[in-house]
Amino acid sequence: MLTVIGETLIDVVEGAGVKPRAHVGGSPMNVAVGLARLGHPVQFLGRYGKDNFGQMVAGHLADNSVLNPLPPDDAPTSTATAWLDESGSATYAFELEWDLDRMADRLPAHLQSSTMIHTGSIATMLQPGASTVLTAVEHARPTATISYDPNCRPTIITDVEYARAQAEKFVRLADVVKASDEDLEWLYPDRPIEESAKAWLGMGPAIVVMTRGGDAPWGLCASGASTAAIPEVEVVDTVGAGDSFMSALLAAIVDRELDGSGRRERLRQIGTGELQAILQAAATAAAITVSRAGANPPSRTELRKHLSS
Repeated sequence: MLTVIGETLIDVVEGAGVKPRAHVGGSPMNVAVGLARLGHPVQFLGRYGKDNFGQMVAGHLADNSVLNPLPPDDAPTSTATAWLDESGSATYAFELEWDLDRMADRLPAHLQSSTMIHTGSIATMLQPGASTVLTAVEHARPTATISYDPNCRPTIITDVEYARAQAEKFVRLADVVKASDEDLEWLYPDRPIEESAKAWLGMGPAIVVMTRGGDAPWGLCASGASTAAIPEVEVVDTVGAGDSFMSALLAAIVDRELDGSGRRERLRQIGTGELQAILQAAATAAAITVSRAGANPPSRTELRKHLSS
């Protein structure tokens, strides 16, 4: 069993001349859906309300075969609203609820059978829930592989010193870390992003991977550095690309039976050739996602077809 801990929210688009629309979002939730579509049993541990938006969340998880063991709570489901003006420019407003106190005592039981725990984004930064997530990861680490993606949101978490300190807490616990070049540039503006990635590898992870927008992803392990080619596709939009990359990265690790704390040393001994193959799978999944609208990660069959072509 794989577990994703983190936020889910509803992305709402409104504005002049625009028909209001809403869809389920949130980086960790997208990763959970991506893992399920790639054929892995996965559960999502996060919060949402008993409102209509919460019903959308529960339905989306069920439709994608993601287990959802935690019940809704009495607080509103979190939202991210984009207000479009007549020129199409967007102004964003966030209504975020990230308090996990009511479910904190349930988390250890839900993590017992997990060989891999993934978390990141707002869930690991926004208090008070971030502290609960950190405690859960600390509890799970003796038995599970830990994966982390900071997926920084500077408009929500504005204090970069706090964000840097918080990110490093999770990096030190993680076996696999993925960050974008924009994440590293914001967290460490005074040094090259490659140096920041190397510094994170030195904090304990077996693998540190950096995505670079439309450029090739770059990964580090004890054996050295690897990269992967990005398949050429016609880009429709980039929504969910990083999350698809993350889910395929983790799926490729699990497919190689490198998950679970008992395999931690094997993961640390991974070679650059195997890391390159893992990065290729992740880059291909992201390319499939950007070739179609929205956060729509590929199935296992789709990914295998593209990798073999």
